[in-house]
Amino acid sequence: MSILIIEDHADIVEIVEYNLEQEGFKLDVAMDGETGLKKALDHPPELILLDLMLPALDGLEVCKRLRNSEKTKKVPIIMLTAKGEEKDIIRGLELGADDYVTKPFSPKELVARLKAVLRRVGGKVPTPTEQLKISDLEVDLGKHLVKLHGEELRLTLTEFRLLQVLIEGEGRIFTRDQLIDRVRGEEITIVDRNIDVHISSLRRKLKDVGSRILTIRGVGYRFQE
Repeated sequence: MSILIIEDHADIVEIVEYNLEQEGFKLDVAMDGETGLKKALDHPPELILLDLMLPALDGLEVCKRLRNSEKTKKVPIIMLTAKGEEKDIIRGLELGADDYVTKPFSPKELVARLKAVLRRVGGKVPTPTEQLKISDLEVDLGKHLVKLHGEELRLTLTEFRLLQVLIEGEGRIFTRDQLIDRVRGEEITIVDRNIDVHISSLRRKLKDVGSRILTIRGVGYRFQE
């Protein structure tokens, strides 16, 4: 299931990418309207997330051109809008957008709205990956269970989420702030000065696999696959 994100704010793109990848979607990104329109027409995705305030070509014009093309006239479009853009929302819906989400938005709400639109148009919604496996390390996301060499490890919720983020990053370097943003939730309090403590504890519990969590001096951490 392919989704094209047309959005010029890198921080929003990062949040959306992370949450949709967790749900099993394949993503492509364009940072301006002209590039997004070209990508959509060259390789029509199965859904488009479209920001209204875009450089080069605004979202309303992109929406209009997508709906006027035989290639993309049936591709579902969800608009990403700022609060107070009621006239633009109405205009976008009149041009053929299927739904809209106002910023700032909850990632969970966005995923739910996206899935609802896909179901409405008969699209298949992917099943998120439930298990991660690296060598003799197994992570069951559904059961919040981690096994090493067949033996269950007792990780805290923070350690479990850190491990999940690092493994799913596929070698990507995460800064401390990025790890905090991805791990923190209502039930977790974590600040920059103690992220290193959690990483050290996680490494110790992972034993020989713990050495795969690499410290990138002055930047953060990554997991070596």
